[in-house]
Amino acid sequence: MSRVAIITGASRGIGRATAIRLARDFEAVVIVARSADTLAETADIVRSAGAEPLALPRDLRTPEACASVIRATLDRFGRIDALACIAGAVAQADLFALTDEHWDDGLALKFHSARRLTLAAWDALKASRGSVAITSGTSAYTPKASLAAVGTINAAIVALAKAFADSGIKDGVQVNSILPGSVMTGRRRTMLQGYADRHGLPLEAATDKFAAEMGIARYGEPDDIANAIAFLFAPESRWMTGTALRVDGGETKVV
Repeated sequence: MSRVAIITGASRGIGRATAIRLARDFEAVVIVARSADTLAETADIVRSAGAEPLALPRDLRTPEACASVIRATLDRFGRIDALACIAGAVAQADLFALTDEHWDDGLALKFHSARRLTLAAWDALKASRGSVAITSGTSAYTPKASLAAVGTINAAIVALAKAFADSGIKDGVQVNSILPGSVMTGRRRTMLQGYADRHGLPLEAATDKFAAEMGIARYGEPDDIANAIAFLFAPESRWMTGTALRVDGGETKVV
C-alpha cells in the first residue's frame, strides 16, 4: 500500500521542509504552490528523498484550484492519507491600515483554501482513516493591532480545525492545527529587515533584539515545524485530534 500526503505552500520555507520530511514517511508526496519553478525544485528533492512527487502549480485562492488538487491526487494515486495545509501569507499591517482586499486575500489563501481542501478530501480521508494538519500561528493567542489580520485569521483556523476534528471523531479522520512561532523563513527575514530599518539597527543586531523581545533562545527553523507535522501524521499521535499544537520555543507566555 502506497500512502499519499498532500502539502500546500510547498515551494519554500515550512512547506518545502514539510514535503521533504514527509517523503521519508509516505510513498507519494503531492506538492502545491503558485510558483512552478520553485515547486519543481521541491519535487526534485522529494524524489531524492525517496518518495514519488506530484507537483501541482495552483493558486489556491479559488474554489476550482482547491478542487483540482484533490481530483488530480485521486486520479494519480487513488487515495489520500494526509493533508498539510501550509499555504497562506497574510498582510502584516495595522488594523486601521488594512483594506478589504487585504482581508479577502488572507482569508482566501490561508483560511478558505484549508477549508475547501479538507472538505474536498474528506471522503478519501475517511476511507484511509487519514489526518489533516492546518497551519495557524501563535498570534492566534496573542492578537495585536499591528498584526490584526494575521491574528484573526490564525484564530479562525484553530476554530476551523477544531470543528473538523469534531466531525472526524465519528468519521475516523484526525484533524489538528499547528501554531509556529518565530521561524526563520524568507518572510521572517524580510520582516526583520523592516524591523531593523525602523529601529536604525544593523540586521544582525535587530535579529538578536527581536528574539530577546520575544523571549526565545533562538529562532525556529522550518525543519522544527516539519518534524512536528510528521509527528501529527504518525501512529504515535493518533489519539490527538482537535489539538492546537504550539511549536514556538516558549514564545507564547499565556497558559
